[in-house]
Amino acid sequence: MESIWPVAALWLGLALIATLLSIWLRVATALSEIVVGTVAQLVIGALIGRSLLQTDASWIQFLSGTGAIVLTFLAGAELDPAVFRLRWREASGVGLIGFLIPFLGCFAAAKFLLGWSTPASWLAGVALSTTSVAVVYAVMLEFGLNKTDYGKTLLAACFVNDLGTVLALGFIFSPFTWRTAAFFCVGLVAFVILPWLTPRFFRWYGGRPSELEAKYLLLVLFALGALATWAGSEAVLPAYLVGMVLAGTVGKDHALIRRLRTLTFGLLTPFYFIRAGSFVSVDVLLTAPLAFVILLGAKVSTKFVGVYPAARFYGSGTRESLYTTLLMSTGLTFGSISALFGLTHGVIDQAEYSYLVATVIGSAVVPTLVANAFFLPRHLIQREGKHVSQQAAEAPAGD
Repeated sequence: MESIWPVAALWLGLALIATLLSIWLRVATALSEIVVGTVAQLVIGALIGRSLLQTDASWIQFLSGTGAIVLTFLAGAELDPAVFRLRWREASGVGLIGFLIPFLGCFAAAKFLLGWSTPASWLAGVALSTTSVAVVYAVMLEFGLNKTDYGKTLLAACFVNDLGTVLALGFIFSPFTWRTAAFFCVGLVAFVILPWLTPRFFRWYGGRPSELEAKYLLLVLFALGALATWAGSEAVLPAYLVGMVLAGTVGKDHALIRRLRTLTFGLLTPFYFIRAGSFVSVDVLLTAPLAFVILLGAKVSTKFVGVYPAARFYGSGTRESLYTTLLMSTGLTFGSISALFGLTHGVIDQAEYSYLVATVIGSAVVPTLVANAFFLPRHLIQREGKHVSQQAAEAPAGD
């Protein structure tokens, strides 16, 4: 038990370094945490040993997984039902095309350029067709775009994209069983009941120092996550759906959302992002960098072929379309989950797994850095800031 605290101090020290770097370099904290995780496992592994980070320790896996679940829930809670009803065609169209073309294109790249087996190539197509809701939401929050209609539509498109990834992984590699049917039935009932039950439960028993609201939400997320993993799916999938169905209630409770963000970004997501970065095998990349370049190029280029024209079709300007395309070129959660699924089920070998994970994590860093450096739609942020200032000015003095 005593060994936990030095390791915890090490991880939080790395998180603090990553936060300082994000401030100094003006990049999203999630990206700096991924890079710090990669460098840390390389440096610490060379000087002391990789076991010092204990990335496979059960408590670190729990904190990391909880971070992914709560972060995905918060992303779903940011979805404005009114905006989604108004722009669902755009979110669905961009999300579906953002999945389909990279799925087929990355399959072709792995099959015909790298010579992988057909099952391994299909898995590469699944893993590299993803969009990281966690990274996109963290970036949206960092720059305030989560409050804009543009940001909410982009998050919805990311969810549609990842839903296609999850369904493809299930239909290609996991047979539909009675457990899957049970998960869908229970999940459907929960998504119908929660919007009715949650506001009433909070009104009766909430607003106390015991933080009943947070415990209630974590219970729901953990229970549905356990059901999803039992059915052969992933715990983060119902988390986004729960966030969506509660966006009209929990999403409007700004004080509760702020407290959840403090818990998530202060403690949980550093473990998630730093751990993700630590999985990059630098040795494998240095011995055969061409495979990494081909896979990353295939992922980003196919996203451009699909997402950019779709965004333009739905009326986005050039800068917004490029920013959307680059952010939807990111990958992390579902991509690494798909790669790990392929490794544990014998679909891919260790080297192919390393290439896929490195590509997934590289896609979380490179497109986002380019997007924020050159294509950040600052006019939307400024417009939102003016709108908030105007609302504050027009509010009665006693408010």
